[in-house]
Amino acid sequence: MEPFELTISEALDRMSAGELSSRELTASCLKRTADVEDKVHAFISYDSESALEMADRADKQRAQGEGGELCGIPIAIKDLLCTNGVKTTCGSRILEHFIPPYDATVVAKIKAQGGVIVGKTSMDEFAMGSTSETCAFTTPSNPWNNDYIAGGSSGGSAVAVASGECLASLGSDTGGSIRQPASLCGIVGMKPTYGRVSRSGLVAFASSLDQVGPLTRDVSDCATLLNSICGYDPQDSTSVDRPVEDYKTNLTEGMHGITVGVPQDYFVEGLDPEVEKAVMSGVEALRFAGAEIVAVSIPHIEYCVAVYYLIAPAEASSNLARYDGVAYGNRHRAADSLIDMYKDTRSQGFGAEVKRRILIGTYALSSGYYDAYYKKASQVRTLILNDFKKAWGACDLLISPVTPTPAWKIGENIDDPLAMYLSDIFTLSTNLAGIPGLSVPGGFSSAGLPIGIQLQGPHFHEGILIKAAYNIERGLALERSLPPIA
Repeated sequence: MEPFELTISEALDRMSAGELSSRELTASCLKRTADVEDKVHAFISYDSESALEMADRADKQRAQGEGGELCGIPIAIKDLLCTNGVKTTCGSRILEHFIPPYDATVVAKIKAQGGVIVGKTSMDEFAMGSTSETCAFTTPSNPWNNDYIAGGSSGGSAVAVASGECLASLGSDTGGSIRQPASLCGIVGMKPTYGRVSRSGLVAFASSLDQVGPLTRDVSDCATLLNSICGYDPQDSTSVDRPVEDYKTNLTEGMHGITVGVPQDYFVEGLDPEVEKAVMSGVEALRFAGAEIVAVSIPHIEYCVAVYYLIAPAEASSNLARYDGVAYGNRHRAADSLIDMYKDTRSQGFGAEVKRRILIGTYALSSGYYDAYYKKASQVRTLILNDFKKAWGACDLLISPVTPTPAWKIGENIDDPLAMYLSDIFTLSTNLAGIPGLSVPGGFSSAGLPIGIQLQGPHFHEGILIKAAYNIERGLALERSLPPIA
């Protein structure tokens, strides 16, 4: 087994035993990147020299008995998390040359623990999309079949892990953008409770929905990375000052005394039979581990797409107003007036999907329409949250599909925004309610494409999701292997 094929846990064990150095591990990942990047396009930018320097520092820290839980581990960062001295583009031409003078809190935490940052991953522009096809620079390919989408908006982060270009990555999840690409690429991805992980230094899309989270090869690694990035941050006004448990504690326990709800509203017309079969295999794995299985209902889930695509674009319209060519980012310099400079900068800097969402959001917030659209969507959002609160009276967590189908071909839905929006129907509710959600591999379709299983739980109950995911992982006993990238 090559070093790039290791999990975080395996790599840490070998480094602790003196059998592997961070430089050797990082060099292996960089060689893997050189071998496959022209096929999978996971990165917008990466710096081999800088990564090896960080690896050398990690080796020195380890030799001196220093460093944290991630010391020496190669990690990729989604390109909307500010990284000091490194371009942070958000997959957009308007930030093509933006170099932040500071680190996002989660990036600073990884550096403080000796993590090795190998690069910034490709993503949908400003995280707006479900396939990573709206990225202004490159479109990541599914490593299991390069003709298919990787998912979005954290597609590059998922591909980098699944392909062996790093051992873990960070993504962001506004409506499923960690869980969906994790599902489609066959890895583990988690969206923590809103406020559990700092958003300071995360370039905002929709501020009441965005959340940073980990993408890893297995559930144990997910717990390790989540341990490293959670916690209160006074620089983030939405960060919750609440103790953080060790998510690796009780990981191997069974599910006795735990009730798992199966939301009947998620199993609707249009759900691929192979996806349903994979989810049911997860249900049986939890039942075998000792869980009680009950049927529950989230009746307002049918409104999630409509609610999300009013609230998220409205917040995006406000957040993206700052990109006007004045303070930072690209500026159109040939304009004859200030208004023309604003107009030309934004027209040339933003892609079609970002423009579409800005227009929707601005309309929803406009005078005479606010009450009819944004306010009404916010009221229905509360009804969705109440559905989950009611469900927690009957169960401890929910199990459901992540997406209605496995991955589809690149370009198949790019001109059909509604089809792409509907692909998020099972993940949007997690963000609207602010609860944690996780995608764990559930097998493969007959076409050889990965299928994920979604778990959702009450606020700040990430631990129970991780334990359930571990039991699914152990119960299904899927062979862990990297895709055969041609």
